[in-house]
Amino acid sequence: MLQAYASMFNLRPILFFDEIQNIEGWENFARRLANQKYNVYITGSNAKMLSREIATTLGGRYWNADVYPYSFFEYLKAKNITLATNWMYGKQSAEVSKLFNDYFSFGGFPELVDIIAKRAWLNDIYSKIFFSDLIVRNKIRNEEAMGLLVKRLAEGVKQPVSHTRLANLISTAGIKISKATIIDFIKYLKESCLLFPLENYAAKFAERNSNMKYYFIDNGLLHIFLTDANTSLLENIVAIQLYKKYGNEVYFYNQNIEVDFIIPEQKTAYQVSYSLMDENTYQRETEALIKLNTVFPMEQMYIITKDEERTIAHEKGINIEVIPVWKWLLNETIIK
Repeated sequence: MLQAYASMFNLRPILFFDEIQNIEGWENFARRLANQKYNVYITGSNAKMLSREIATTLGGRYWNADVYPYSFFEYLKAKNITLATNWMYGKQSAEVSKLFNDYFSFGGFPELVDIIAKRAWLNDIYSKIFFSDLIVRNKIRNEEAMGLLVKRLAEGVKQPVSHTRLANLISTAGIKISKATIIDFIKYLKESCLLFPLENYAAKFAERNSNMKYYFIDNGLLHIFLTDANTSLLENIVAIQLYKKYGNEVYFYNQNIEVDFIIPEQKTAYQVSYSLMDENTYQRETEALIKLNTVFPMEQMYIITKDEERTIAHEKGINIEVIPVWKWLLNETIIK
């Protein structure tokens, strides 16, 4: 390849390789190019590219960058929307609101921006991930069990679940599967960049990997499995934004109280609730944050809603910010 290039051009090339991990020994080839001082860009849709063996081969010769579907801010840019000052008080508000509803339901894949039949396109992209990145790449024979596992994880996206529980759920559908196979399947799902896990901060260290929450990397992919989807999509979109910003520093908290997200290093906690209009919901969400604060003092506490906004000043001197998800997403992007 390099000889062919040199026969036509005198300039030193910049090299781009996509999905090169499908070629055995590619990491040795990449190291050889790096040793020869070439600029090399390698892209792929599978986390196996970041395995320990590859890192050992490439040594300190590479930088890693994770690329996610569009954030809401990027989605607006792709739609040629430039937010004016105080845009939420003018005509632009209605347009942004409509675009957010599309983004909320169908996610942020760049190709999807100008596609009308969004759900059909998402079904196609999921099929590609499922068969190419999961079944074929990992030589999975029990295709039905893997499909059912993805569906069960989508339906229970807001709840922690153990490997044993997942194995039992799938077995009740008449498909026998072991806990060990569930563990392998989830590893493949993470490697295919379809979902990501969060640990329970309150759990003992040895137990954190056995009862986790699983979120989908894009709302559109989650939505194709759900009918009454609003509350699940809201929590999932918050999880995506926090994971993009804080990575493995994000946890949930579940021990006597339940808090959706906690970032201990930032002393920040989040609850997610579609609406606080119901008094019972209001009490449940606020009391969980207040009780958490007695265990781990927080500097910032939020309740992310679909549309509601206010500040809750609790009698104990604690302020909880209630903020609509679209506004929070834009603020988080700008801060980042």
